[in-house]
This record gives sequence, C-alpha cells and structure tokens, in this order.
Amino acid sequence: MPTARRASVLRLDPPPASSSASPSPETPRPVDALDRHFALEVPRVFSEAERAALVAGVRAARAEWTSDFGGEQFSLGRAFYTHLEQGRSRVYFADAAASDARVERHLPGLQRRMRELVAALTGGLAQPRRGFCGPGVHIFPAGEKVAREGGVVHFDTEGLSDYHLARRLRAITVVVMLELPDADGGLKLWDVLYDGRDDPGDEALSARSLVAGYSPGGALVIDSYRLHQIQPFPGDRDRISATVHAAEIDSGRWETWF
Repeated sequence: MPTARRASVLRLDPPPASSSASPSPETPRPVDALDRHFALEVPRVFSEAERAALVAGVRAARAEWTSDFGGEQFSLGRAFYTHLEQGRSRVYFADAAASDARVERHLPGLQRRMRELVAALTGGLAQPRRGFCGPGVHIFPAGEKVAREGGVVHFDTEGLSDYHLARRLRAITVVVMLELPDADGGLKLWDVLYDGRDDPGDEALSARSLVAGYSPGGALVIDSYRLHQIQPFPGDRDRISATVHAAEIDSGRWETWF
C-alpha cells in the first residue's frame, strides 16, 4: 500500500492547455506527475465571475438537487458512488440523460469545461462514458455530518471496471472548488494506493499524509487509487465542488463520468 511518492502537491501554474493534436508517447503529460506527487493543484480553472455564477446556478437549482444518505449531502447531477452505496444504481443509469440535462440547464458549459480540463491534464481525448452521468456538483451542507466529522476515508475506485482495476490502468479524480466553507474542509491524502482492499486498515491510516487545500475556482487532481478523505469544516457556509472522474481506456483516450 505505501508508496515512494513525495508528500507534496504540485502546482500547475499556468494551468495546462488542451490540444487537438494526438499525444506523443515522448511528450510529458501533466497527469504523469501523479507518479511523483500526492496531488496536482490547478489554479483559476474558473474565473471569479464564472465561479460566482456557477454557485448562484447551484443555489437556484435547489429543488432539483439529489439528496443522498438521508440529507447528509446533495448533488446536482447524479453521482455514481452515492447511488451504488445506497443500492440505487438502477435509478442512476435510468436518469443519466436527464441528469446531464439538469446540469446543463442550471450550469451551462460546466460539463464541457470539466472534460476540457481532463483533456488538458492528460494530453488526450476526454469523452463521456456511455450510459453514465456527466460531471456534476457535490454540496456538503454546513453543520451536517461531513462538516462535523469529515467524509468517509476511501479510494475512488467504485466506478472502475474489474478489467481496469486488475491492470491498474490510469484513473484520476478532478475536483474544482466552487465555494469554500468558512474554514478547513481540505482533502487529506495518504501515501497509500489501492491494493484490492476497500477497507484500508490501521496500518494504512498511520502512513504519512498531508491535507491539501483548495483555492476558489481551482482544482485538485488525484490518482483515483489514492486513499483520501474530506476534512471537517466549521461555520455556516456549505462546501460546493464540481467533480469529474476519468479513466484511460486506451492510449490517449479517456472516459469521464460523475
């Protein structure tokens, strides 16, 4: 489980730019830096004006949020892991097209921008995963369970196929912070990668770690196989973030989902 990566976050400034050219095997990709660092930080994915407009759109869509785990958290657009853990996968897939339509109606261009960010990070083609929901938004309410106790310690492997997991093919999680809580609420990252066990155990939790912070409108990018946890946050402001998962299914070709 433990790795030899640096306990550090690499800041990509200026942010990477996507290219329509086919990637060359010799061309370094920003995502490859995850072999040496716990995470990548990408500032200014959205300008302040764009970020504020997206937050307003999320708030205006309150009636169309999906409630998960008894109201502990919400999403705009359906998230695969929440539906899987609640035994609601059929609802997720049946509503995928409508979920994307809701996100686009309230947050026009968000899904496209998130896929473009994946393309820029990977130097490849980022396309929607067939049958799955596209990028969406998580809302963790102030004062609720995650705010008080932090999130579940986990890996982002729920959406990966057995084939992908067995071959340890590249997969990443990209989170853009749309609204920070009043304080804290960062992402704790451990020097631990998925080894087939969903429960990391005490040895993994004692490995070296760091808490990565967010900037408004900026992204954190992690290896989906890395152990991580949302940290508690005080105050009256919700934690609102846009997320896209991506898996490399062929050289230079990535599938994306939420």
